[in-house]
Amino acid sequence: MNMQPSEAEVGFDLRLPPTEDIEQIERRIKEEWAPAHKNLTYQLMKKGPVRDVTGRPLLTPANESNPWWSVFEQAIISSGGKLAKPEILSSTTDARFVRQMGVPALGFSPMINTPILLHDHNEFLEDKVFLGGIEVYEHLIRALSSFKG
Repeated sequence: MNMQPSEAEVGFDLRLPPTEDIEQIERRIKEEWAPAHKNLTYQLMKKGPVRDVTGRPLLTPANESNPWWSVFEQAIISSGGKLAKPEILSSTTDARFVRQMGVPALGFSPMINTPILLHDHNEFLEDKVFLGGIEVYEHLIRALSSFKG
């Protein structure tokens, strides 16, 4: 029961936002978590791109430098909604695949006053929140589809 195994294996799923310095993370793994003197090894199984096909960072600006952002923000406000601080939710969207092709993408959910229970066993959405979300999307689609940017 008190024997130390000669070998062990562990895996970690690190979903890093594109704002992270990947080389710095790799250095930390090598120097702090698996230094040579500890006889530890590591292997990166998959490393996604940090730039799109044109060489630009995989970020869609959520500020005035992006003309689509202003239209997006105004559409939400005109629907009676408000936006929280933009954030990157790398594990909840497939927009990263669109961004890799060089197409800017913004993710959005109009689920107000609803706990984040994505794919949980008790995930729910109240009917009034669902119907209100349809109205928000109507404003958003109308604004974005008529923008001549």
